[in-house]
Amino acid sequence: MAAVQLSGIYKRYGDTQVVHGIDLHIDDGEFVVLVGPSGCGKSTLMRMVAGLEEISGGELTIGGTRANSLPPQQRNISMVFQSYALYPHLSVYDNIAFGPKIRKESSTSFKPRIEAAAKMLNLSGYLDRLPRALSGGQRQRVAMGRAVVREPSLFLFDEPLSNLDAKLRVQMRTEIKALHQRLKNTVIYVTHDQIEAMTMADRIVVMNAGRIEQIGRPLELYDRPANLFVASFLGSPSMNFAAGEVVSAGSGVALQLADNVQIPLPGAAVKPGAKVTLGVRPEHIETSNEGIPMDVEVIEPTGAETHLYGKIGGAAWCVTMRQRASIEPGQRVTVRFPEQDMHLFDTESGQRLG
Repeated sequence: MAAVQLSGIYKRYGDTQVVHGIDLHIDDGEFVVLVGPSGCGKSTLMRMVAGLEEISGGELTIGGTRANSLPPQQRNISMVFQSYALYPHLSVYDNIAFGPKIRKESSTSFKPRIEAAAKMLNLSGYLDRLPRALSGGQRQRVAMGRAVVREPSLFLFDEPLSNLDAKLRVQMRTEIKALHQRLKNTVIYVTHDQIEAMTMADRIVVMNAGRIEQIGRPLELYDRPANLFVASFLGSPSMNFAAGEVVSAGSGVALQLADNVQIPLPGAAVKPGAKVTLGVRPEHIETSNEGIPMDVEVIEPTGAETHLYGKIGGAAWCVTMRQRASIEPGQRVTVRFPEQDMHLFDTESGQRLG
């Protein structure tokens, strides 16, 4: 295993800088997920760790060794790609054994490792098959087996599940997490899928425009997002937002929205006149006999939940109901926002308040 330290890492293509001064420490055996929208720099950052992209500035250490100028083969890493990168003319066994053969290891040395990896990944019955005779999930397991057999100190996964269908992605998420728990290697995993990040990571690194927005454990980021970007990126359906001005209301303050709607902000340390954005996750909104009216426009039943979409104070809102409800489009419901589940952000800077 190996700890990884990135200090002031940046990447520049000509006059364009795409990664801006990344500082990140990853512990031995930690599963860290880099997540963010397409083009945010997460794959570029991983490729610099792998040695596939030159580091323009800063310092990278892997296992305490400075790795900036080390060639990829000397970094003791294995990488699993989105495209599987299997040799179509080689059997599953030979695909997994390709690395050891290139390194001129003896078959008596690597054969037991291949058999152990195949058993771990449920590939024992497929070692004689060609990749074209396998499903997408089985091909991804072969790619993982090839990485495991190398016995690296660091695994790198670059969006490995994006080519799979939804059901298979769920299965493979579980298998990759179980593999990490057995091997306990350090893992850096890149994805744009926030569900993958939430379900797999020990820690999540949320990136945007080549910078780190927030680092933390999945539920820490979910419960206390540092800014509007993180709050909007994590969660499905996404967090609801309503921007307005803080006004005096009785003995406290409220958020003034369009259509003369006021949302009380009990306990909020904000002064009248402040421009703030309120965020509330759909599953935290409660329907009640008293509260704020919402005219329902669209209903999405999913079986386990029902999503109600409508307008409050001129803003679009989603309410997630755990129980099934006989509500029709055009109907009005009354909702309330529990104080502990309300998030306030400075509208101009996007940063969390309080």
